[in-house]
Amino acid sequence: MKKILTLVVLLATITVAAQAQVKFGVKGGLNLTSMKLSKDVVDKSNQAGFFIGPTVKFTLPVVGLGIDASALYDQRSAKLDGETVKQQSIQVPVNLRYGIGLGSTASIYFFAGPQFGFNVGDKTFSSVDSATSEISNWTLKSSNLSANVGLGFMLLNHLQVSANYNFAIGKTGDFNVVDATVGTVKNGLTGDTKANSWQLSVAYFF
Repeated sequence: MKKILTLVVLLATITVAAQAQVKFGVKGGLNLTSMKLSKDVVDKSNQAGFFIGPTVKFTLPVVGLGIDASALYDQRSAKLDGETVKQQSIQVPVNLRYGIGLGSTASIYFFAGPQFGFNVGDKTFSSVDSATSEISNWTLKSSNLSANVGLGFMLLNHLQVSANYNFAIGKTGDFNVVDATVGTVKNGLTGDTKANSWQLSVAYFF
């Protein structure tokens, strides 16, 4: 009986694998990043950035489920106290997706999943406020974890347009404010940062 059950499971697995589709493509888009600080000690504003890189989509059309993954060069920035903190990284999103067909030419899908980031740019930034003799320092982590949730459209089985919110899990970096006259960190003016982004992307699968 166990042998028969094993054979049935094996045949079912082979059938599902035969129906699976794997497509490769290229993906690019825009970031609108907000740098969240654990303490409101500096002025901050949103900044635009971009990302681009290869992508792959693994789809099981029988159930509408799939997985997509990408390796993206990602550039984000935020203006803090007049200094632009720029994060350059390789981002690897891995999303579980569920698609609903809208006919032969289009479909809508929802997706969510983790994103792994690896910093490839500068990790430290500083700015000086001459009026208060304060030096603000930011240090970005070498790696970070975030998550995505969003939706998109697939057109003609090749062109994909999506929008999502990417939010940090854990801190993206640290900051402190130093009194330049004595060279010490001001009491209470230390904390951590989180970089969250709205993202709009376009992908083309070959």
